[in-house]
Amino acid sequence: MNTSPLAILWTLARATIAALITAAIIAQLAVTTSGAVDGGRDLPTTVVNYFSFFTILSNVSAVVALTWCAIESARNRSPIESRPVGTLLVCATTYMLVTGIVYNLLLRNVPLPQGTTVPWSNEVLHLIGPLFLLADLILAVRRRRPAWSTVGIVAIFPLVWIGYTLLRGERTTNPVTGEGWWYPYPFLNPHLVPGGWGGVVGYCLGIAVTLCAIATMVVAWNRRRGSRSSTDR
Repeated sequence: MNTSPLAILWTLARATIAALITAAIIAQLAVTTSGAVDGGRDLPTTVVNYFSFFTILSNVSAVVALTWCAIESARNRSPIESRPVGTLLVCATTYMLVTGIVYNLLLRNVPLPQGTTVPWSNEVLHLIGPLFLLADLILAVRRRRPAWSTVGIVAIFPLVWIGYTLLRGERTTNPVTGEGWWYPYPFLNPHLVPGGWGGVVGYCLGIAVTLCAIATMVVAWNRRRGSRSSTDR
């Protein structure tokens, strides 16, 4: 049992950031869908497109992970996550760090095709959320020691997302421009990337290497700081 002030404070911080990210997702979705309605654009396609951004999906995973962690900590009065929650937290942390790095290095000054961007929401989803997950990784009171195989689990969702994105892209009409394709990010669009599909593959490989490197770092750090009594085999 652990009811230290720091453990209680961190539980409240996780719950607060989860609520803030949720508000940011909803705020941006509201503006995006209202813009689609006002512009006479296809609403179902607009909504599916919105939830096809890796940013949105990674932030949803962060909300679930942080909320679940907060509930477990409050219910069990223990800062050590259960195995499912610990695995989810590793996944969410990796995805959010990748989101923060890719956006701030490649996309910060690039207009994205989701309609009008809500400034505060944009900062929460791309900067504040990732920074908090980094802080959670470094500062959370105690952590579960995940198995090294967790790195492979982390990679599953991004691989599925890339496959989904590339298969759907050429089959989806852009509701904003009317083009016969839609991709959530410019570096995945073979019509924009120098070298076409070859350039897209290059970006995907670069991001995959980055993601695996970050996942390995997250697992290694958790194993270093985690309780040996909670090691996953």
